[in-house]
Amino acid sequence: MKLIIPMAGKGTRLRPHTHTTPKPLLPVAGKMIIERIIDTFNETLDRKIDEVVFVLGDFGDEVKHRLEDMCTKYGAAASFYKQDVARGTAHAVYCAAEKLEGEIIVVFADTLFDVSQKVKVDNADSVIWLKEVEDPRRFGVAVHKGEVITDFVEKPSEPISKLAIIGVYYFKSGESLKKEIEYLLENNVTGHGNEYQLTDALDRLLKDGKVFKSATVDEWLDCGTIDAWIETSEVVLAKEQKEINDANYPGCTFTQPVYLGEGVELNNSHIGPNVTVDAGAKVFNSKLSNTIVLTKAVVEQSDLNHSTVGQHARVKGAKGEVHVGDHSIVNSEV
Repeated sequence: MKLIIPMAGKGTRLRPHTHTTPKPLLPVAGKMIIERIIDTFNETLDRKIDEVVFVLGDFGDEVKHRLEDMCTKYGAAASFYKQDVARGTAHAVYCAAEKLEGEIIVVFADTLFDVSQKVKVDNADSVIWLKEVEDPRRFGVAVHKGEVITDFVEKPSEPISKLAIIGVYYFKSGESLKKEIEYLLENNVTGHGNEYQLTDALDRLLKDGKVFKSATVDEWLDCGTIDAWIETSEVVLAKEQKEINDANYPGCTFTQPVYLGEGVELNNSHIGPNVTVDAGAKVFNSKLSNTIVLTKAVVEQSDLNHSTVGQHARVKGAKGEVHVGDHSIVNSEV
C-alpha cells in the first residue's frame, strides 16, 4: 500500500510559518500534522503502508531529510516528486504518476481526522472518507445509498447531502485513477478555478461502474489557517493532556491542557491553558495562553494570547497576539 501526499501548496494562510516549513510538517501538540495522519492510518486501516510518496514544491533537502526520518520510524520507504506549478488536485496527484499502481491512498494533508473503528477496504474499488457537516455548500459532497456512493457534487446549492469529502481517498487500482487523470489532462477537462480536479476523475470512475464506498470520520479538524491551527491544537491538547511535575519548572504555574516538549526550560511563568511549548524552547518571566511556541524559540517578559512563535525565534516584551516566523526577533523593549 502506497500513501500519496500532495503537499506542494504554499500554505499562504499559515504564513509566516509556511515561508520555511511545508504546512503538513507543522506540529500539533508536539507531533507533525503528517505524522498524526500516518498514525491514524496505522491504527484504523486494515492494510500496512509500505511507502509514502510526497509531492513537494520549492522546499530544500532539509524537508526531505525530516520526511525520510519520519518514514524510517514507520518502517516505510519514502519517495519524492515535484509539482512546479499548481494546476489542481488531480494534477498534483499525477506528478507522482509512476507511483500510481496497485493499492494507494491519496491524502491532502490540510486536516486531521479521527476514526473510532477500523476501516475495511475489501469489496470496493475506492473508499472515500467523509464527515457530516452543517453547511455542505462549502464543500464537495458525496451522495450515497447505504455505504455505497452514487454521486459527487461540488459545493451543492441544494442540500443533496451533508457528507463532505475530507480529502482522503483509497483506490484499489492506482492504474485506473491514473488513466482517468490522464483523460482530464489530455482533453483539458478543468473544473473549479480552471484547474484539474480530482473529483472529476472520481466522477469518471463512478460512471465507469467502479464501486465507491464511504468511511465516515468522527472528527475532522482543520489546520489550514493560523486560527484553525491554534484551535485544532487546543482540541488535541485536551485529548492528550498529561500531568506536569511543577518541581521541574521553578516559579511556574500551569493551567491545563499544556504540552511541553523535551528539553524545555521554563522559569517564573504561567503556562496555559491550551499552550504548546516544543522541544528545546525557553520561556522566562512570561504568561502564555492559547499559544504555540515552536522548537528552540525563546520567549521573555511577554504576555501572549492566541499567538504563534516560530522555530529559533526570540520574543521579548510582547503583549497580546503576535505571529513570529522562524529565526525572527521581536524586542518591544528596544
